[in-house]
Amino acid sequence: MELIVARNREDLVKARVAGEVALVPTMGALHEGHRSLIRLARARADQVVVSIFVNPLQFAPNEDFSRYPRTFDADLDVCRAEGADVVFHPSPADMYHPDRQVSLCSGEMGKIVEGASRPGHFDGVLTVVLKLFNLVQPHVAIFGQKDAQQLALIRRMVADLDVPIEIVGAPTVREPDGLALSSRNRYLSAGDRQVALALSRALRQGKAEATPSRIRAAAMAVLDAAGPELDLDYLALVDPATFAEMGESYAGPAVLAVAARVGGTRLIDNVTLTLNPA
Repeated sequence: MELIVARNREDLVKARVAGEVALVPTMGALHEGHRSLIRLARARADQVVVSIFVNPLQFAPNEDFSRYPRTFDADLDVCRAEGADVVFHPSPADMYHPDRQVSLCSGEMGKIVEGASRPGHFDGVLTVVLKLFNLVQPHVAIFGQKDAQQLALIRRMVADLDVPIEIVGAPTVREPDGLALSSRNRYLSAGDRQVALALSRALRQGKAEATPSRIRAAAMAVLDAAGPELDLDYLALVDPATFAEMGESYAGPAVLAVAARVGGTRLIDNVTLTLNPA
């Protein structure tokens, strides 16, 4: 079946088929991590829709919206190879009315951890995701665990607003050396990339411990050893559902998340773990 490129609402309506629909929302610059999401969607549904849209609402004025990689022709090749049926590729004018006034608010959870570093970011994320849900009308939507706080907030949005869509989180895909795949990795020089490996090493060291204090200390030791070339934004040990910081007495599942700038490129990563296992 030929891949359909839908550029507006009308194209999406024409492309709709009977049966289960899976949506894979992306901003393009597709890599092996995105391929894994498309493959998971292919296994779950009759029709797979991949959205490719660099969403201006989730970028602050000082962030990399203008230089965010846009590789549409290569992205289409990826979608074809992985069996996607439809690529939804709207322009900002197609997605947002010129007099738009209403956006979603991500609440207190959207203001902490990643949200503290990027005010308003998650408001923009949830707004575009809900619009995609309304436009595509999927039965299931696939998101990567690498953006763990985003995934948690989308689950919260679906629950709070009674959106009848199943949200599936897919494992983070890594390079053989441990670096989490990201569209922004292409910004890294060879030297920067070596420094960036400290993020995944720190997470592995932290995950090997069992208590919050020891987890944080082990991870911080690795990050400190990376030197001034790694500009740490945060290291956070949080509840996977709320992203509230964990106290020393907490027992159960958690997320260890990190964000840092390396050579001007901001990277995030995380691992899931269990605290104080009985």
